[in-house]
Amino acid sequence: MRRYWFPKPYADRVARLRVVAGFIMVAAFAWLSSPTLTSLAVGLPVAAIGLAVRAWAAGHLEKNQQLADGGPYRFVRNPLYIGTLLAAAGFAIASCRWELALLFAVVFLTVYLPVIELEEQHLRKIFDSYAAYADRVPMLLPQIPGRPSARRFRWAVYLKNEEYQAGLGFILGAALLVWKAWRSAQF
Repeated sequence: MRRYWFPKPYADRVARLRVVAGFIMVAAFAWLSSPTLTSLAVGLPVAAIGLAVRAWAAGHLEKNQQLADGGPYRFVRNPLYIGTLLAAAGFAIASCRWELALLFAVVFLTVYLPVIELEEQHLRKIFDSYAAYADRVPMLLPQIPGRPSARRFRWAVYLKNEEYQAGLGFILGAALLVWKAWRSAQF
């Protein structure tokens, strides 16, 4: 039997708080960020890479219908979360505040990791092949895959997963940072 890091009752509780945690992070980001041109130049490309990873993953993910093992799922079982982590790291760098990096790290460790475990438990129940896939592909640290995949990115799947919302969030976050950097340069 597979052992998990987080007790299921805790994971269930924090799974319901994931959206609330997201709003808290956005509010902290909007309030605390103090970007500079340099922090924007370094952080926004990192955030954009995270967004691109999320988009790539979303175009391969047919939730609860087919085991996603193509595209970025060949390298790592949770590319959406890796993309989220990269985007959050990029925005933390762009915000020029270590407190936001610490907040994002705490939320990832205490909210997202338990949610990942819950999702993996669910996938083990609905896909017989998930255990073999999990043995072959790491959870969070990407590896070079041993075999290519025939599955391709599909825009219809990307749109069905509504991943464009992350793109809109990226644009709004980047605009806020640029505005704050411009405003602070004016005074």
